[in-house]
Amino acid sequence: MPHIAQLPPELVNQIAAGEVVERPASVVKELVENAIDAGARRIDVRIEEAGSRLIEVRDDGSGMSEEDLPLAFAAHATSKIRSLDELESVATMGFRGEALASIASIAQVSVSSRRERDAHGWILSPNESLECRPTAHPVGTTVTVADLFYNTPARRKFLRTERTEFSQIDQLMRRFALAHPGIGFSLTHQGRLVFELSPLPRAQLAEQMPARIEALLGAEFLNRARRIDSAASGLSLSGWVADPAYARSTTDQQLFFVNGRIVRDRLIGFAIRRAYADVLHHARQPAYVLALDLEPRAVDVNVHPTKAEVRFRDARAVQDFIFREIHRALAQGAVAGAQQESGVEQASRGAPAFDAGMGRGERVDGWSGTASMPSSAPSSSVQGYLNLLAASAAAPQLVDACLSSVQEPSQAQQPTQDMPPLGYAVAHLHGVYILAQNAQGLVIVDAHAAAERITYERLKAAYAAQQMTIQPLLLPVTFAVTESEAEQYEAQAEAFARLGVVLARVAPTRVRVTALAALLRHADAEALARALLSALSEEEPDWGQPQAVLTEPINAVLSRMACHGSVRANRILARPEMDALLRDMERTERADQCNHGRPTWRQLSMTDLDRLFMRGQ
Repeated sequence: MPHIAQLPPELVNQIAAGEVVERPASVVKELVENAIDAGARRIDVRIEEAGSRLIEVRDDGSGMSEEDLPLAFAAHATSKIRSLDELESVATMGFRGEALASIASIAQVSVSSRRERDAHGWILSPNESLECRPTAHPVGTTVTVADLFYNTPARRKFLRTERTEFSQIDQLMRRFALAHPGIGFSLTHQGRLVFELSPLPRAQLAEQMPARIEALLGAEFLNRARRIDSAASGLSLSGWVADPAYARSTTDQQLFFVNGRIVRDRLIGFAIRRAYADVLHHARQPAYVLALDLEPRAVDVNVHPTKAEVRFRDARAVQDFIFREIHRALAQGAVAGAQQESGVEQASRGAPAFDAGMGRGERVDGWSGTASMPSSAPSSSVQGYLNLLAASAAAPQLVDACLSSVQEPSQAQQPTQDMPPLGYAVAHLHGVYILAQNAQGLVIVDAHAAAERITYERLKAAYAAQQMTIQPLLLPVTFAVTESEAEQYEAQAEAFARLGVVLARVAPTRVRVTALAALLRHADAEALARALLSALSEEEPDWGQPQAVLTEPINAVLSRMACHGSVRANRILARPEMDALLRDMERTERADQCNHGRPTWRQLSMTDLDRLFMRGQ
């Protein structure tokens, strides 16, 4: 066995560099964070060949003295902390004092810097000499990193294509620009200016921040985003969350900052996914730009080599706060205005052509009012169209009688500026889509998807309030099952009753439903019971757990129930019933999407329609 030997400093730094410097973007991150800590108001980044040949970061921060420059390249030398107590409350981006030493061990590095009170600057190239030389330089610091991994060719082989490496740097710089709007940023690649942003004055931050977001993430994100700005118990959350219909296939627009630090934390991600759970379509990814601020002592940033993860002292409180605020933002202003952007263009992108709260989470006065949970019992208007559906299944002639009393289109409500957001119905197309006119033009509603969301929200409210009103069936429904299924129904009878379905095993292979929740009394009892058994088997809620733990599995079960208890396709609704559904959508939280994340409605403006028919061209 070989003797234990002390590793030389150069090898120690190269090993450390393996953790700190994964790719060129890692170098950019460390250098930009140093510039931020130096109080820079302007940071310019120039790269060549996606950073493998050259990375230059120039800032106008406080600069360094002749004495500090050599120490900047010493391992674990830093100006940011002096004690364990300061480490536990660190507020700077960096604090370990190892970045420059690690980078200098795998690349050719030079640093030029000048303080405001100095007559000239100083330059140091540690790969050549540890002696500083005078140089002309403005106040601030310039760090040049050339030939990355020049002495570790094996590391170079693991770099991706130039396009991929540049994309990583580009995304990183955009994140910095969003996390620190008070700093101006520019990025230049191969002599081409990629983007340049001026610093935003603190007094005008609220007014000018949307423009920065639009410049970095695009106008579509901003038009689809809802503003969050809330604080509670020492926590502050601000930023934008995109409507569920804007969900993407990638996570490239998921930006979260903790005290200005770019992080990707599983706890935070879980809280955000929970908030979107009721409205996000399958495996789609939500988009957001959010900043969480809290006392530095309440978060530990020294848990990951690249400081990309953090640990909260009260993780449950942070998770619940993030979930609650995003959940509230998604619930408010769901149907608060008609989309001003072209509905035709949005339809071609596969996104719903509506604007929840005019793109800023705001509600239209006079229609939406204060957000409130829906009543646990159906409104009289909803009861009307549910009764109509029940009657139509047994006596189709009743539908004809209802339709004969409906106004002719010429007598329908004429569009005015004070109409409700979703307007008034004019037709039920193929028993599937409600066509309505509002002040902007044409509204198209998927009746089943909309009714499903309304039923789901009311089931959740009724269950949470323990007000699941049960109504006996005039004719109990008995259906055949296998003996194994009958045993499952018998074992789950109490769970069924909690959820509004009263049943009993009446024979070895027979089950009878005798009562349903009032919200579901017109559902197909057999189909509902079978779907509920399947959902309970999949979710397996532990009824002994606290209500907070049960929320997610119970909501999944209620969602399945709502699907079976809502308006089905090919059922014709009369105009009063369609208008009732539109009004209930306007009063229901998260009415933009059904339980599976599909859009419930789209808007086509008169301009869109004129364009379709080439009017005025």
